[in-house]
Amino acid sequence: MTVGSLAFVPAVAQGLQDPTRPPGLETAMAKPVPARPLALDSILFSNNRRVAVIEGEALREGQGFDNVRVIRIYANRVLVTDNDRERVLYLERLPQIRETQ
Repeated sequence: MTVGSLAFVPAVAQGLQDPTRPPGLETAMAKPVPARPLALDSILFSNNRRVAVIEGEALREGQGFDNVRVIRIYANRVLVTDNDRERVLYLERLPQIRETQ
């Protein structure tokens, strides 16, 4: 085999496809869905009660809506699953108001 024919082998191999791969698999593979914005409106946290208000929905641990499920409610954050991916939602800081004289 000459050097020129060895250079040709990788180019041919790149054009070959796996005969066991189903046709159209490249287009059918799921692309990752970007995380959608979820607003954590408020958290009610006490010894007897934990409620998170997400997108206007009051939810306890284990409850959910629209493929979002509350896993754990903390005093300052909420752990949820969104389309089977874990996310942590935080309360937005309120703007600081300065007193006027």
